Amino acid sequence: MHQRFTALFHRPAHALREQALPGKALRRPVPAVLGAASLMVVSVATAALFNAGGKPAAEAHPVGTAALSTATPPAQPKQEAPAPDLLDTAPAANTVNFDFQFQPNFYYCGPASTRIALTSVGADLSQDDVARRLGTTVNGTNSVADVTRAMNGVLGKPVYEARFINGQKASAGEARQLQYDAVRALSTGRALVANIVGGATDESGTYHEFSGGHYISLVGYRDQGRSVLIADPSGMFGPRTYWMSTDSLANWAAKRGYVA
Repeated sequence: MHQRFTALFHRPAHALREQALPGKALRRPVPAVLGAASLMVVSVATAALFNAGGKPAAEAHPVGTAALSTATPPAQPKQEAPAPDLLDTAPAANTVNFDFQFQPNFYYCGPASTRIALTSVGADLSQDDVARRLGTTVNGTNSVADVTRAMNGVLGKPVYEARFINGQKASAGEARQLQYDAVRALSTGRALVANIVGGATDESGTYHEFSGGHYISLVGYRDQGRSVLIADPSGMFGPRTYWMSTDSLANWAAKRGYVA
């Protein structure tokens, strides 16, 4: 085969010229002589083709193929560390400073509890003043929305917000939220207000029952918020303050809510 290619390139110039045939135009002459460099390129290319056995380039050069598959992958973006949980970074326990007063009548639990909470942030109002701000009547105080509005009005800025627990029982997420809110507020010196209904047992074993609803203040926590200290202005069912698990309090505030 190689001999045939060599013979072709060394044929005399006149042998490469095509004669005109009757009825056909004479085709353009093929160059008679190829330069030495051109012959060398053709010879090398031809030899490479036969040595490779006609295989595709990827098979003929496996090293080059491997180099493509082992290229360095692009750098991945740096992962940010998750934010620390407040329940892990806040003090494990804290009780705020507050001034306690019992409610003077059966329907002033809202004003009394709101006043206790306000004293923790330095606002000392009378229960009658707080009652006017809440819109309290002999039927009581409507909801924690009124307590939130009144407290923020006294402080002159939106410090507190209302949380509602609408179901018959608090979900695990709602109980966790109450724990978080209690630690967040109480660790910075702010007491909370909760609106509860029905009965619940405190950590001493005392049962507290308010079938028509009641307002209480939250003035402390311990065990990273798993227990809260309640200031109860009713004067019923034992001492003025008592500890209760956050889960029990969350269920006690079901169908109502709290201010945090």
